Amino acid sequence: MRQLPLDFEPMAPAGLTQFIAQGNEEVLAWLMAWPDSAQPGTPTYLWGPQGCGKTHLLRGLASQALGAGWHVLWLGRQGFQSWDAPQEQAGTLVLMDDCESLDAPQQHWAFNLFIENAAATAQHEAAGGQGPSTMAIVAAGRVPPVDLPVRDDLRTRLGWGLVFALQALGEEGVKLVLEQECKRRGVRLAEGVLPYLLTHFSRDLGFLMDLLERLDRFALAEQRLVTVPLLKQMLAQETE
Repeated sequence: MRQLPLDFEPMAPAGLTQFIAQGNEEVLAWLMAWPDSAQPGTPTYLWGPQGCGKTHLLRGLASQALGAGWHVLWLGRQGFQSWDAPQEQAGTLVLMDDCESLDAPQQHWAFNLFIENAAATAQHEAAGGQGPSTMAIVAAGRVPPVDLPVRDDLRTRLGWGLVFALQALGEEGVKLVLEQECKRRGVRLAEGVLPYLLTHFSRDLGFLMDLLERLDRFALAEQRLVTVPLLKQMLAQETE
């Protein structure tokens, strides 16, 4: 008889301080210093291959902004999500993820947010630069802005500000991320599991983190330590 684990998230999402920066120190430093590092009205765009940590960085920045009293709006291929700040008049951080996958209505929403950002910046400047700008935009995608398959006016706006190119982690960096995630989740891995993951599967962090989550839930249901045989058993059952 298998035990079904309850659908609980494993603690708080990983933040900026948990990001393994190897090769991406500049962008991490900029995000850690936000909003002081940002220019009012100037968007920021992060790009890099799948699994290099773009979504992790956006989520970490969302947590940082909420802690600083900002509203946060998230736009991605699955739609909108928003979190309100205690003060209604607080600034708004707009985060756009998977920009290459935005459909036509989402591209329209994104463009309108850029228009709103421009209006907020103009109002800020008209007030002599007093007080914080009321909106900031940070976006991410797999390709440079110029190569994004989106409408021309949105592509131009995504690319005219600050652009950071993210580097994919090497094997040691990926191993550190997985070890860190296991610690965060309280997952105990038997010796040999991490080397097996790194030699038999893609080093795409998104894929590996999803695999680790499934393995964690499967181990809880089976009430067993995470081992290579358990991993093989899970994968076999998933393909049945």
